Amino acid sequence: MPPTTDMKEKNIYRIFEIGVLLKAANALLEIVLGGLLLFVNVGDIVRAFAQNALIEDPDNFLASHLYGYASRFSAQAEFYSALYLISHGVIKVFLVIGLLRRKLWAYPASLAVLGLFVAYQSIRFLATHSIPLAILTVFDLALMWLVYHEYRRMLKGGGFKD
Repeated sequence: MPPTTDMKEKNIYRIFEIGVLLKAANALLEIVLGGLLLFVNVGDIVRAFAQNALIEDPDNFLASHLYGYASRFSAQAEFYSALYLISHGVIKVFLVIGLLRRKLWAYPASLAVLGLFVAYQSIRFLATHSIPLAILTVFDLALMWLVYHEYRRMLKGGGFKD
């Protein structure tokens, strides 16, 4: 027997909640990592680990590339990265709170912000071909659909009485 429309909507809503909570976890992680970048010189740490690995194996591909990358990562770049991560995280937390509290303004705002993230991530993917970035973009697109679906349902006056 196929599930009723009400049952389907409840399942979609549960998936929506899980997606929003995953986005909240992502936001908190960004804030923590951004805070760490403000107080810890990551370039020095990466260089130290890479240098130790290179002493043991001078042909270590990963260590030599990490060492080179960390050497080009300036204090200004770390500061910019920290501000970028913290601001992204704070915006996401703000939107997640609005979505979980079912504030109507949060739905179009979330769609706009997620749309900007997807556009930026897509441009970055074309330049880097990063698989994690592609996965994040697909997740954000799915979350956009869930936010849009929930927004339409709320505008129609639908609500759950769990």
